Amino acid sequence: MSSSSDFQQDRHSFSGSPQKWNDFELPGDTLYYRFTSDMSNTEWGYKFTVTAGHLGRFQTGFEILKQMLSEERVAPHLPLAKIWEWQVGVACRQTGHQRLKAIHLLLKIVQCSAQRDCDLTLLKPLWQLFTHMENNSCHDVAKPGILLPLHRALAELFFVTENRVTELGSLQEYLLALNTEDHLHRCTAQ
Repeated sequence: MSSSSDFQQDRHSFSGSPQKWNDFELPGDTLYYRFTSDMSNTEWGYKFTVTAGHLGRFQTGFEILKQMLSEERVAPHLPLAKIWEWQVGVACRQTGHQRLKAIHLLLKIVQCSAQRDCDLTLLKPLWQLFTHMENNSCHDVAKPGILLPLHRALAELFFVTENRVTELGSLQEYLLALNTEDHLHRCTAQ
């Protein structure tokens, strides 16, 4: 079982008697599972129960962190580097509205960070998602020219982040860190 269709993220594998199966939590709103039989038994298979996460856990954490980042007296005392690292991971793993909320928090962190609090190179997976959306013109077909919410959120995040690193004088290092070597070769060739 995993939270990704390629079974690479949050993977949990079980085999054998029910005593070997443990409860676990997966982030997000989708569960992928694969059942493979070695045909050594003629039992009926497997059984598991999926239960929605703790009520309000993500939403509560989102609201608390959003409020703390909005308070000018509180934000400077927060461990922004750790929160940033954690929140980038959340934005990469989550889907739907939870991903949008995580990106919203990343935007707030970029806006309130006074120094080089955040390792902006951690944004590379989100940058790749954004450039993929840009290259494939992921627009709402019903309303041409209207960006999808995720595309809009990522565009705003990277626009604000680019302005922030320009202010800090580290735009070149930031852009080099986000792009792949293949992309840099293509740009150079153009």
